[in-house]
Amino acid sequence: MYDKGDVVEMKKPHPCGANEWEIMRMGADIKIKCLGCGHLIMMPRREFEKKLKKILKKAPTTD
Repeated sequence: MYDKGDVVEMKKPHPCGANEWEIMRMGADIKIKCLGCGHLIMMPRREFEKKLKKILKKAPTTD
């Protein structure tokens, strides 16, 4: 579904005006970084899944 390094769009934009976030850390909590201003937010996985709108770019895979 989504993985570390993916760029996602959330339902509400960040106060800086950007609405693109990069997933920085995965686990029970998910850390995302605003690509507009660089602000980091950590939230529980359940809350993240509720606020997620769509995945914009998948992270490049290295095989």
